[in-house]
Formats: sequence, C-alpha cells, structure tokens
Amino acid sequence: MQQGSMNEEEKEYFDDYEDDNPALSKIIERNIRTIIRLRLQTANKRNLQDRIADSITSFSGHIIFVYVHLVWFGAWIVLNTGRMGVHPFDPFPYGLLTMVVSLEAIFLSTFVLISQNRLSEESEYRTNLNLQIALLTEHEVTRVLQMLDAIQEKMGIDNDEDSELADLEMETKPEDVLTEIERLQQLALKRKKLIKRNSR
Repeated sequence: MQQGSMNEEEKEYFDDYEDDNPALSKIIERNIRTIIRLRLQTANKRNLQDRIADSITSFSGHIIFVYVHLVWFGAWIVLNTGRMGVHPFDPFPYGLLTMVVSLEAIFLSTFVLISQNRLSEESEYRTNLNLQIALLTEHEVTRVLQMLDAIQEKMGIDNDEDSELADLEMETKPEDVLTEIERLQQLALKRKKLIKRNSR
C-alpha cells in the first residue's frame, strides 16, 4: 500500500487498521484501503466553500435540524402572543418570520445544490473509471477466450457446435452496444404508441 502521498489524518486511519481481516484476501484488503484512501484524498481536496456547503447540507439532513426549527418557531410564536411579558415584535401573521424562513430556504437549497453538484462530479468520475475497467476486462476476457480457442484447436479438441464461444470471442465495441440499446428503445416506444392507438 502506498502511503507516500497521505496526510497525517489518513496515516492515522490506516495505522489503526493495520491488521488484515483473515476472512478476506490480501487483494480485497488492498482494494478496500485504496478506495478509502482515494475518498479521503477527495474529501481533503475540497475548498472552504465546499466544506461549508457540505457541513450545512449534512446538518440540515438530520432530525436535530427539525427539532431546532420546532423550538425556534414555537418560541417565536409564544413570544409574539404578548403573554410572556414581551411586547410582540412580529405579531400574527408573522411577516418577519416568513421572510427569515424564505431566506433560509433559498440559502439552504443553494448549499444543497452545491453539494449535489460536487457529488455528481465525483460520481461521474467514478462511472468513467468503472467504464474503463469494464472495457479493459471485457477486452482481456475476449483475448483469453481467443487464446483458449487456439489452444483447443492445437490440441485437436473439437468445438461444440451449439457453443456460444464464437459470440463471446467477438470484440464488443461500446458504441455498437449503445446504438443497439437506442434502437431497441425506439422500437419499444413505437410499439407502445401503436398499442395506445389501437386501444382507442
């Protein structure tokens, strides 16, 4: 495991979990630690605005946020009844409270969108990585099947005629797969429209 580019927080994390789990292979352990290290590095690369947005979004997503607002609204309403010895500063229908809550909603939704945009970028990055690995794996498996077929031929072993091996040995091009998915989706939509027309 490479620890050269890790900061102190990351090193502490990995020092605490130095023992491998005997139920998992060393490769799985290495992969888990690599994923955690990459997540920690991504989290540490966030700028101040992203950290603030993430903190606010995280807080607003907990039940304590609801409790704080229940106490705040309850106290505001009780104080503005005039029964607590305080002169009402925002009498019913609570125009000031409405304005404050509206402003809070605007800022809160902006912070949530900032966090979602950042998470969306990270998700797109991971999706691209997964796609690259999947394409590489598909290419390697196809090559292995072709090699096995050549070995089988050299050894004089007959191929099963009904085997799907010939299909599996074909190189899969992502653009062909996407085109076929699009074509089948279009066909499905046309059929759906035809069924709707015929049912009228």
